Amino acid sequence: MKDIINIDSISSIHKALGLSSPAHPLISVISTRELKQKLQVSAGKFSFDLYIISLKEIGVGAFQYGRKSYDYQDSSLIFTAPGQVMQFEEDQNQRIQDGEGWDIFFHPDFIRHSPLASTISDYSFFEYENNEALHVSEKEKKILLDFVTNIANEIDQNIDKHTQELIIINLESILKYSKRFYDRQFYTRSNYNHDYLVKFEKFLKNYFTSHLLVESGLPTVQQCGEALHLSGYYLSDLLKVETGKTAKEHILLHMVKEAKTKLLNSNSSVSEIAYDFGFEYPQHFSKVFKSKTGFSPSEYRNLN
Repeated sequence: MKDIINIDSISSIHKALGLSSPAHPLISVISTRELKQKLQVSAGKFSFDLYIISLKEIGVGAFQYGRKSYDYQDSSLIFTAPGQVMQFEEDQNQRIQDGEGWDIFFHPDFIRHSPLASTISDYSFFEYENNEALHVSEKEKKILLDFVTNIANEIDQNIDKHTQELIIINLESILKYSKRFYDRQFYTRSNYNHDYLVKFEKFLKNYFTSHLLVESGLPTVQQCGEALHLSGYYLSDLLKVETGKTAKEHILLHMVKEAKTKLLNSNSSVSEIAYDFGFEYPQHFSKVFKSKTGFSPSEYRNLN
């Protein structure tokens, strides 16, 4: 089995792809067209210490990012955070000849001293899973391409004190528009997403009546996502669009609903109920309950 090759710089990705040295040490824009004649990378797995934003079109083929497998049957926008693993297939060199697209690679150091360093985690699509790519229209592709072109032009110019700021402005624009396009995708798939809402509620109901609640505590967002074959991040964003509440909020509200039933229909103490829900410390349970109802568990029981 081949070792995973670590790509820790812009220079190393250029070398792996058979390209000349990058014009900027921390960011690069690479077009699929540019790769057609120069791609030399062999099949294998590569670990990236870089952020990657990729637009892939029909015919580009399949890549695998860790557990994420993308087959580009449409124009797909893929976001990858540092630490992900990319796998090139054996026939990748041939299949890449048939498609168009672009990739933006940038090192975390490029944004480290900018506000984007603290806000990039808000763009949860960097953590999405295999069936959660953003499919963009021709109009949307053109909007994004303008920003990509601006970045490429800035990189090709002589680097000065304005270069980084202007590139980051365009990077942020790509991310903000992508968030908008993802919201559009959530809305246009509303009927499809409703099925996930039903499955999510069923999962919570089954979980709260199983031994897992006492043994492991409340389900995590990631557990909920995996049960529905989604990433926790995608599930939470889907729920936020459909219901106005995140997955974590739904989990806590379901817990409170079940807790109300126990408080009014059993003689169990508040501490016993807290332990039943997997809380190690009853005061934590009481704090969560009060944050959602305005009353402590004891107050709620006495009032009702």
